[in-house]
Amino acid sequence: MSPALANDIITFTFENEKPTYRATLNAVAEARHVRAVFLERQPKPQRHAAMASTLAKPSLEMAAGNLIRTWLLKKYKSMLVDFLNALEIKNEDGVVEDLPKEMDDAKLKTAVDGLLAKYPPEAVAVYLNAFNDMNEANWANLKSFLEGDPRLQLGGHAS
Repeated sequence: MSPALANDIITFTFENEKPTYRATLNAVAEARHVRAVFLERQPKPQRHAAMASTLAKPSLEMAAGNLIRTWLLKKYKSMLVDFLNALEIKNEDGVVEDLPKEMDDAKLKTAVDGLLAKYPPEAVAVYLNAFNDMNEANWANLKSFLEGDPRLQLGGHAS
């Protein structure tokens, strides 16, 4: 994802979800072999840039995933609900118990187009990538959309 979006996610979490921010900061400090207080003493822009670059490492996939899930559920809950409702999947505030094993191409395209019309493209791309990576369904057609639709490419959009 773009550095601007990574900073937005970390800043949003800092301002709205202190426990998640603290857990993420601690994970980053441990990965960098420093104490969390060392990072806390840095100016926020420098600290958040260091956090974003460290969270990109495979060893911090769980911490990064938790940060992204929290951001999506707190800042973009309406996007999650809109997507699932467009797919006619029962959900409770964007949370689903059971996903279908596959999804109709036309229905999926309509749902994705609806999200892109309403939300920032890079935020949509982050959500759809997270959705496809973090659930058991892992729809092949969604993977194809993510790989083939230029609107869903991570890192190329301003946030």
